[in-house]
Amino acid sequence: MKLLIITQKVDKNDDILGFFHNWLLEFSKRCEKLTVICLQKGEYDLPENVKVFSLGKEEGELRIKYVLNFWKYIWQERKNYDSVFVHMNPEYVVLGGLFWRLIGKKISLWYTHKSVDLKLKIAEKFSNIIFTVSKESFRMKTNKLKVVGHGIPVEKFKNQGNLVYKKDAVLKIISVGRITPIKNLDTLINACEILKKNGLNFAVSLIGPVVDEKDRKYFEYLKQLISEKDLDKEIKFLGSIPNNKLAEFYWQNDFSINLCPTGGVDKAILESMASGLITLASNIAFEEYFGEYKEDLMFKEKDEKDLAAKIMKLISTDDLVRIKNFLLSSVKEKTDLDKLLLRIINEIK
Repeated sequence: MKLLIITQKVDKNDDILGFFHNWLLEFSKRCEKLTVICLQKGEYDLPENVKVFSLGKEEGELRIKYVLNFWKYIWQERKNYDSVFVHMNPEYVVLGGLFWRLIGKKISLWYTHKSVDLKLKIAEKFSNIIFTVSKESFRMKTNKLKVVGHGIPVEKFKNQGNLVYKKDAVLKIISVGRITPIKNLDTLINACEILKKNGLNFAVSLIGPVVDEKDRKYFEYLKQLISEKDLDKEIKFLGSIPNNKLAEFYWQNDFSINLCPTGGVDKAILESMASGLITLASNIAFEEYFGEYKEDLMFKEKDEKDLAAKIMKLISTDDLVRIKNFLLSSVKEKTDLDKLLLRIINEIK
């Protein structure tokens, strides 16, 4: 099979999009040729059957040049691909869809976001297949939709040490994701105040980028909140971490907490589960992943009292090893990258 992939960035060191480098590696194992067009490229290490073309963002090209380069590459490489897989950016289906349809290329789109705009509506018309993580991740009705789950390289995240929190030790907590209001990190800070008043010895690492001015204001608010609650020693911001180094940070912690509202399936939760952490979330999309332990691991959205109570209950139980083994088994069964890409390849052949 010869496949064209369109994606935003090819850079194994990127803190947000670096995960897609693993996808490209796995796709390359299943394709005779893999042609990749990205908006921006950085460092990558891919086999000989992969060609990467950049639209030029790293060179500071004008937006019109991106479009001209895109059209040039899809025409120039037209004999080197049979199918097209567009990752998260429906505008590329809008730009190339008519051309691909006219020359007989099968078009698939991966999209996991609550937003439904004109670009997506047009892209849906051109696409043969649309892949998404969960039914909550795609808010538009279409008979082209395939719900396939996330793809996590479970073996890369798996912690061979298999350590577990010991009672009376420092409880190490991690939360990974962009520092932005929708992540509800203020709820975690308020829960930490309750934990401290209950005498718990803990340390919290917050990992993620501050992207825009709205994020910056929220970041400053969080720092002020931490100071007001006298939690400066317990809670630290570690900034952005490249995705290919993230597992090492997970392995240094006991619990992972994700405070996003109910919606799509957040990849950070799956990575936490694969890394052997006790993982708590407020997003009810994870009930099926938490299975028999959902009552222990799910907390009410924006409810610091419920979150603190769940943490205190968990550290007093003797079931932590059993819970973490269940979470690892669950994420491997439902979201292992090998299985995901095999499903995708079988659909787009």
